[in-house]
Amino acid sequence: MIETNMKTGTPPVKEISNARLWTARAMSGIVILFMLFDGIGKFAKPVPVVEGTVTLGFAEHHLATLGVLVLLCTVLYAIPRTRFLGALLLTGYLGGAVAAHLRLDNPLWSHLLFPVYVAILAWGALWLIDRRLRNLLRERE
Repeated sequence: MIETNMKTGTPPVKEISNARLWTARAMSGIVILFMLFDGIGKFAKPVPVVEGTVTLGFAEHHLATLGVLVLLCTVLYAIPRTRFLGALLLTGYLGGAVAAHLRLDNPLWSHLLFPVYVAILAWGALWLIDRRLRNLLRERE
């Protein structure tokens, strides 16, 4: 039987190691920085971003919409209270990137799976610091 906190009704919080905490922060930081770079690039519209977006089959006027979506997801991921929702939404956004690359038969390891790598970092960081997620994914006896 799981013990619960009498005041909040939640299981007691177990401290995580500093190594685990800093690893999770580094992983989250990489995801946040990359996605911020991606979102801001959609508004700044440098030539490589515009060309890449058009090559993927999107029109240039889609850049602002994509930029808003990615920045919103990233901000939600960066805030600890909404990190889970942000990870879910980022996963959807990154899944769209996989689909766009697959449609063009882009190389597997460098293009097609790159969004998957970012999603693994995002969820891996959550798994390291969130006991509830680890319990959800743990096999039950």
